Amino acid sequence: MNNEKPIVLGLWPIAGVTTMGVTRSDAEATIATAIDLGVTAFDTAFSYGYDGESDKILRPFLAKDRDRFEVIGKVGQRWSRDRKRVIDGSAETLIADAEESLRRLGIACFDVLMLHSPDPNVAIETSAAAIAELQRRGLCKRTGVSNVTPAQRAQFASVVRCDAIECPLNLLQRDSLDQLIPEASRNGGQVYVFWTLMKGLLAGKIKRDHVFAEGDSRPGYPIFQGAARERTHRILDQMQILGERANRTIAELSIGWAVSQPGVTAALVGARRPEQIRETCTATRLPSEIVSEIDQIVASTDSAGM
Repeated sequence: MNNEKPIVLGLWPIAGVTTMGVTRSDAEATIATAIDLGVTAFDTAFSYGYDGESDKILRPFLAKDRDRFEVIGKVGQRWSRDRKRVIDGSAETLIADAEESLRRLGIACFDVLMLHSPDPNVAIETSAAAIAELQRRGLCKRTGVSNVTPAQRAQFASVVRCDAIECPLNLLQRDSLDQLIPEASRNGGQVYVFWTLMKGLLAGKIKRDHVFAEGDSRPGYPIFQGAARERTHRILDQMQILGERANRTIAELSIGWAVSQPGVTAALVGARRPEQIRETCTATRLPSEIVSEIDQIVASTDSAGM
């Protein structure tokens, strides 16, 4: 990764599938702002947008200075005619979608190309072989896989080197730290983590009485419901106090905690407006004492029964 910041701009929000109110001008301004703030890596996918919107919006920025930027692409998910998400890990689809995504982006190859998610109807080794073929053809420099278990990562790596993984990680959802991240990094792979702000909840901007717009997908996640939601707000109350003392926002603390974990290369951080990325792009790895204090806040809230 040629990006000195531990931040990759994730382009899912600007695709406009689950994010409300996305405009082309805001999306372009968000990318431009991220670049101005030093971000040089972008995470996109064939399925980011019903018609490749994230690829198409990123294209003019890559055209200006391709060598400056790193592009992570993903294939293996697409949309049906009635706009239902389809997981398709067949070799034919992976190859066709990678070629199409590159055309949309206007580039010759991905820096990293990942299998977006395993297809339950296709052996992951078959999907890995297709990714390997794309690498042999020069359409990607490095290969990887997203949304996998440790066993699936190992199966993928039995066919082609697993140079990188993408997996969820935040201060409340830590399962990836148990086995997946240590094994990937031990084998020389880069680790990109997402959901570091858990759809914005861990940024501290969504208050207890927040009313989500119709069509917003976030209320469907368990962490946005009932006791789990209240526990999260109790943690955020304490992190607000810590942030005031450490001169950091809650978002900076949340992202900083994630990228400070051993083996983590960078966080995939999404935004759909410039002001959102201005805050998250300032996140850095944290001093060990602040990481420990965040861990203590989470643990003490657990012990309080929330």
